[in-house]
Amino acid sequence: MKGCAAASAARHPDPRRKPIMNRFLSSFIAVSLCTAVPGLAFATDVTVGKLKITAPYARAMVPGAEVGGGYLTITNTGRTDDRLIAASSSRALKVEVHEMKMDNDVMVMRQLAGGLPLPAGKSIQLKPGSYHLMFMEVVDPFKQGETIRARLTFEKAGSIDVDFPVGSAVASTADNGGKHANAAE
Repeated sequence: MKGCAAASAARHPDPRRKPIMNRFLSSFIAVSLCTAVPGLAFATDVTVGKLKITAPYARAMVPGAEVGGGYLTITNTGRTDDRLIAASSSRALKVEVHEMKMDNDVMVMRQLAGGLPLPAGKSIQLKPGSYHLMFMEVVDPFKQGETIRARLTFEKAGSIDVDFPVGSAVASTADNGGKHANAAE
């Protein structure tokens, strides 16, 4: 009889164990995702005025680097244009909004002195090889796993602090459409 009971239990597991297993599996999946996608655990979307800021991140700085890059997406949900006019951080003596673009077959990086236009109803992605925040004269190099706080100032929406989780110094293909990029772009 005991053999039959054991065989029956194997075919019909205790229903009380299912919630425990589901909780374990859910926790395991969440931890795995956060480990596999650096920044997922700490990236927080924020809103200021009609601007929604999503997916902020920065790259770890390679030894000897004096600049770091910051990336995010800004969506203007309003009916009027706005502009990112300034940025600052206690981790860098200055933070500038930069653009990278091709000029006579040469990739050129330049500061957007007038700021970054944010057209009404549009999303602008700051990413490697394109628009980005350039943290210059960095006080303490960015290390993978930490978070860099920066204050973004917009012409109409005002200012807001944004936390940038720091990921790997190595560019991933997701960062820039499959093209190689250095850690400071």
